[in-house]
Amino acid sequence: MTAKAAPMASMSIGVLARLTGCKVETIRYYESTGLLANPPRTEGGHRVYGQAHLQRLAFIRKARALGFSMEQINSLLSMVDAEHPECAKVADEAERHLLGVRQRIADLKKLERTLSNTLAQCHRGDQPQCAILDALLDAGQSTITA
Repeated sequence: MTAKAAPMASMSIGVLARLTGCKVETIRYYESTGLLANPPRTEGGHRVYGQAHLQRLAFIRKARALGFSMEQINSLLSMVDAEHPECAKVADEAERHLLGVRQRIADLKKLERTLSNTLAQCHRGDQPQCAILDALLDAGQSTITA
């Protein structure tokens, strides 16, 4: 097992991308949206990132992995940046997000049941009638008339 190299005090965008598993284009996008502060530049114009950039980018990546939207991440980061962040506000944001996740799970379970029931009606034969297409056509008609 090899030890992970310690992050450098200053690093290029490529090194930052490699350390975080984030694409260079994504890092630039986060800069353009204000989620990640614009780094100082060398005399030659190259970006120079530091430990604070690395930590913030890791935060953004973890929040994205948990399904937080860019707007929610921006809100969380503003709490991180506050002089005295309030844990209750962070918990409220996380709780709202959890409710949304639970709703998406319920929607996906309903979708799964619908697809499963539709497939159960399929005989997979050579007949011109197809239960799956019929269900989709019926769903389209009810959507249009509703």
